[in-house]
Amino acid sequence: MRPARKIKRIAFVSTRIAGTDGVSLEIGKWAKVLEGMGVECCYVAGECDRPPDCSIIIGEAHFEHPLVQEISRRAFGSEMRTPRLSRDILDLSVSLRTRLNRAFRKLKVDAIIVENALTIPMNVPLGVALVQVIMEHGWPCLAHHHDFYWERERFLVNAIDDIIHYAFPPALPQIQHVVINSLAGEEFSRRTGLSCRIIPNIMDYANPPPPPDDYARGFREAIGLTAENNLILQPTRVVARKGIEHSIELIRRLGCERCKLVITHSSGDEGDAYPQRVREFAGFMGVELVFVSDRIAEKRGMDAQGRPLFTMADAYSQADLVSYPSEYEGFGNAFLEAIYYRKPILCNRYAIYRTDIDPLGFKVILFDGFLTAETIAETRRVLSDSAYRASMVENNYQVASEFFSYQVLEQEIQSLMLRPHNIYRTLGRNSYRDSS
Repeated sequence: MRPARKIKRIAFVSTRIAGTDGVSLEIGKWAKVLEGMGVECCYVAGECDRPPDCSIIIGEAHFEHPLVQEISRRAFGSEMRTPRLSRDILDLSVSLRTRLNRAFRKLKVDAIIVENALTIPMNVPLGVALVQVIMEHGWPCLAHHHDFYWERERFLVNAIDDIIHYAFPPALPQIQHVVINSLAGEEFSRRTGLSCRIIPNIMDYANPPPPPDDYARGFREAIGLTAENNLILQPTRVVARKGIEHSIELIRRLGCERCKLVITHSSGDEGDAYPQRVREFAGFMGVELVFVSDRIAEKRGMDAQGRPLFTMADAYSQADLVSYPSEYEGFGNAFLEAIYYRKPILCNRYAIYRTDIDPLGFKVILFDGFLTAETIAETRRVLSDSAYRASMVENNYQVASEFFSYQVLEQEIQSLMLRPHNIYRTLGRNSYRDSS
């Protein structure tokens, strides 16, 4: 077997590479590490906010494209599939296959990293098209899986079970599968019979954030808080699995009128029922909620009304406590972010926390499914005892630096490239074909 050619250019492929969702954030981190290793990164997606000179947007690759949404509406929630649905999936996948091939050739990539598009069937034709492209043209591929269809109830009843097993995820020799936690790895291998690599989410702990400037300090005033308020930050979307009721109960039981719960994201694509439930519960508990998704952006600036926009870094810098009471997480980006900005954390012991995070030695305010008197007492101590709080956050920063840093990811990527059975070795034995 000839040695693998050096990988000079990689394309990240996803339905959306934009905004502050977990997948887009991790793509940015991986790209920074790869570029530090001398690999140029490009992007192919249905929506993309990366530099235009290295990005190609394919509208039908987005899960919100009308054709894709119509296919999803008929594919899920029923077990009966019509011939028309089969044709629609096939027709769109053929179109996407052609456009993907064109994009990869134009970008002159050596390999591709597929982010969740071969994991969860948000865009069924895109997954089918990617499998065909990889098989027909020999593109080496790393499939980075953040969450799976079997973890989402809305995908369990469907009319496309054969297609899901074909592409979400596929079993191809050109693909190296990567998951973000150990439980996902075990379930992935149990269901598919395939091996996978576990690479957790990361942060750039070698380069800590700068101290907050005057602009960041203006965040409190801009959202109606004062210096006397305790800003309890809920840095998540408003969806049921985030457990926002626990944050509301916490503030109620603290009995602190100065405590305000600030929620940074909207509900996204998961409807309005839970956000309404959160508002009603907060009203019942007498807790003031501050929704700031309309004031959070990727970059500082002004909105259409001339109001200042803030980044998540600004929001973290002004928090007195980060509340992370999730019932379920694929890993926990917000957990790592809170540590990066040296903030104390209230955290529910969700499953991945128990298996992959808790054993490492972090010091956080923990609870098991429900708040206790001990939880409230610990929270009061963290908010009032600055020395105790400083010791806690410094310990967490050191632990995270050891296990979840950019350097850890770089070591993992180097290992992936060197393993003899890894997909990157196929660069040495597979040649790209120009067949259409």
